[in-house]
Amino acid sequence: MGQSSSIPSGLPPTALHCLRVADSSPTDGLIEPYFDYLIGITTPAPAQGQGKGQDERYQHHDLSSLANVTGIEGGGDESSLNALGRVVEQNEGKVLGLRVYNAKSQRIRDVHLIPSRAWSEAILSASGSGQQISSTNTNTNAPTTSPKPKPSLLGLSLRVCNPANALESVYHVLDVLEGSPAEMAGLVPWGDYVLAWSGGPLHSENDFYNLIEAHVDKPLRLFVYNSDLDNLREVILYPTRQWGGEGLIGCGIGYGLLHRIPRPSTPPSVAASASGQVDGYFNQEINRISDHSRPAEGIAT
Repeated sequence: MGQSSSIPSGLPPTALHCLRVADSSPTDGLIEPYFDYLIGITTPAPAQGQGKGQDERYQHHDLSSLANVTGIEGGGDESSLNALGRVVEQNEGKVLGLRVYNAKSQRIRDVHLIPSRAWSEAILSASGSGQQISSTNTNTNAPTTSPKPKPSLLGLSLRVCNPANALESVYHVLDVLEGSPAEMAGLVPWGDYVLAWSGGPLHSENDFYNLIEAHVDKPLRLFVYNSDLDNLREVILYPTRQWGGEGLIGCGIGYGLLHRIPRPSTPPSVAASASGQVDGYFNQEINRISDHSRPAEGIAT
């Protein structure tokens, strides 16, 4: 059976879905791609005397209030994103807290890190992307130089969404036919769930079938979670009508309330958290996917 549709009370209507976590970034190993949602931020409070407790030395803000705190005008998702970027910029090199909701464990936690450009600058330098790019000005025909790509402080790729809808659009792999494209791709019957493809998350039941139709006889890169092993992996699927059986991929797909990802049966423990598993459920090593293979959709921060 799938997990209950209940979610923790107090979740804000707007969150940032964490799609990508760059290798070696400040969030690497602390944020779980696809399952984590950024719902707030914690910043050091201005010093106003001595003797304050730990909680009193930090200010907590949800995403909707960040625009007011930072003085950014306007409303909606864009102002929240701009405000988040400003807060991260202002706290470069300082301890910054991210309030994160994990849709798999249905728990809220605080993640503390130090925003930094050092990791990104090292990667850009090694790849040669840190050099300025010469372009041509069409008015003067004189070469101009474009600015360097701005290094990321957190190494996250995000999209705006409602956390109440977390994990609604997942596709449960059911029976897999022998010799089918699904079997050749290594899809595991009843244990695998398709979360997204290389172009980003899917949003409805028909989206998955349309995606399959659009990739007949073409490679399709999917990101698949296995509930038995609690790991996320990349799968290359080749939909085709030539495999000799029924359908393009040769497997059943379940969608809806009865096919949601089940909540892990083992409760988190102190030992698990100390060993690097976020919430006691997430192991950063078995859930690691190479940075270049993750979808680029969303906002890099």
